[in-house]
Amino acid sequence: MLGALLDLVVPRSCLSCRGPLPEQAQHVCGPCRRRLRFLDTAAACPRCALPRPCARAGRSCPAADAGWEQGWAAVAYTGSAPALVAALKFRGALPCAALMAGQMVAGAPPGRFGSGVVLVPVPTAPSRRRTRGYDQADVLVRAVSTRTGCPRHPCLRRSGSAARQLGAGREQRLAAGRLAVRCVGPAPQQVVLVDDVHTTGATLRACTAALREAGTRRVAVVSWARTL
Repeated sequence: MLGALLDLVVPRSCLSCRGPLPEQAQHVCGPCRRRLRFLDTAAACPRCALPRPCARAGRSCPAADAGWEQGWAAVAYTGSAPALVAALKFRGALPCAALMAGQMVAGAPPGRFGSGVVLVPVPTAPSRRRTRGYDQADVLVRAVSTRTGCPRHPCLRRSGSAARQLGAGREQRLAAGRLAVRCVGPAPQQVVLVDDVHTTGATLRACTAALREAGTRRVAVVSWARTL
C-alpha cells in the first residue's frame, strides 16, 4: 500500500534514463535493459575478460602480469551501463546493486562463486566514501553475497588522496604508487575481488598485490561492466 501511494506522489523512474518506469518493470525500463550488452563468457579471455583476441597492438593479454588467475565481467561498459554505474556511484541509487549482482551471479562461469570463495570488495577512497555515505563496491558485494551465500570480507583499505581514475589514460592509471591499498587483518585464502567497472585493471592490480602480500593464494576478479 505504501509503495503504491509513493508511486502516485513520486512516479517511479528508470535508474538509467530516468524516464517513466512501467508498473511491471523493476528498476530499469525495457529499452535500457535491451541496451545492455551482455558479454559472451565463452568468447572472452578468462584472465582479462576482454573478447578474444585480447592482445592488441602487438601486446600480450593486458592482464598477463596482473597477479590474478581469472577475470570475468557480465556486461560491456557501453549502452545503458555507464548511466547505471553513475546512478549507483553518484546518485545513491542503491537498487542498481541488486540489478548488477543478479546479472553477475546468473552469468558467472561455473564455480566462480563456489565453496571456499570469499568476496572482497574493491575499496573506495576514504574521501569519496565519506562524501557518498557508502562504498558502492561493498554494496554490490553484499548483494552478491545474499545471492550466493559466499561470505563477505571487506579487508582492503585505500589510503592517501583519492587518485582520480575517471579521465586518466592507461599509463597514468597503471603508474606505480598511484594507488595505495593495504590488507587489514587476516587475508582469505581464496578471494573473488568485486568491483563495478573493470577498465585498465589498475585498481584491481593494486588490490590483488595487497592480498597476495597478506597471504592470499588465489584471486579471481569479477566486475559488472568491462571497458572494451
